[in-house]
Amino acid sequence: MQQAAPLEAPVPDDPARTDMVWIPGRTFRMGSDSHYPEEAPSRFAALDGFWIDARPVTNRDFAAFVDATGWITQAEIAPNAADYPGADPAMLVPASLVFTPSDGPVDLRQISGWWRFLPGAQWRHPLGPGSSIEGIEDHPVVHVAWRDVVAYAVWAGGDLPTEAEWELAARGGLENAEYAWGDDFMPKGKPMANTWQGRFPFENTLEDGWVRTSPVGIYPANGYGLVDMIGNTWEWTRDWWSSSSPADARSKACCAPKNPLGGEETGSIDPRDPARITRKVLKGGSHLCAPSYCRRYRPAARHAQPIDTSTSHVGFRLVVRPGQAGL
Repeated sequence: MQQAAPLEAPVPDDPARTDMVWIPGRTFRMGSDSHYPEEAPSRFAALDGFWIDARPVTNRDFAAFVDATGWITQAEIAPNAADYPGADPAMLVPASLVFTPSDGPVDLRQISGWWRFLPGAQWRHPLGPGSSIEGIEDHPVVHVAWRDVVAYAVWAGGDLPTEAEWELAARGGLENAEYAWGDDFMPKGKPMANTWQGRFPFENTLEDGWVRTSPVGIYPANGYGLVDMIGNTWEWTRDWWSSSSPADARSKACCAPKNPLGGEETGSIDPRDPARITRKVLKGGSHLCAPSYCRRYRPAARHAQPIDTSTSHVGFRLVVRPGQAGL
């Protein structure tokens, strides 16, 4: 593990958005050859500098957006039956996916063992009807689908990061480190991010003190001063999902693609999905990632998310690129 040398480049004027951190442009190695196959191959990418939110968008932030615009999120709208051929009519209601611990060990290949499609669950009611965001205003907003984060970005004057931008920022200036803070997951036994401890999905020993999301910024910032890049909630990126990288992805640093945007919209569809919903790349892992399941609490890790789907463990943050408009 090495500390990357910063590039000698002027930092542009602050963006209109507050609480953003400047990430200097550079060429870096992204991905990994040591973990899940979709992270491979490790490859170079060359990026221009950009600003990124120091923390995820919170419930308080999102409430300000809704108050200003009257935005209605995907989870608050009944799906159109024509878009979901063969769907159970009982599922065509305003709803979202909520993590529900199982009573004991379950088949970890079947996510239905811990996800519940809950009518009435949405960003204001993260655990369903009767729950609220009172007291958790500084937690990351959840139950936001792709259309919701795009609308917020347009309103806020930003954009969603590409996968490469997100990963460069998450690495915090470190080269070839496993985690955003180094190579030890819990240095000296200290939790560095909100993840799952114990046997997933029924036993959480709460070594980090949190059952679900946590307030942003209670864990140490990475080398760039960014908090919650790992754990707490997954974060949306602009890239379309692809389970593999381009054939020439092992390019030399001198020939690295510039500001890459991965995947293709049509190629992001799960062939098993009759509704043919396109998918985006999520990064960072969440409070549900555990050593026994989903070891994706690393900068290189990635996950596919259908653009119409919201859950209780997915949020986002924005970037601003100098001289570039938002979405």
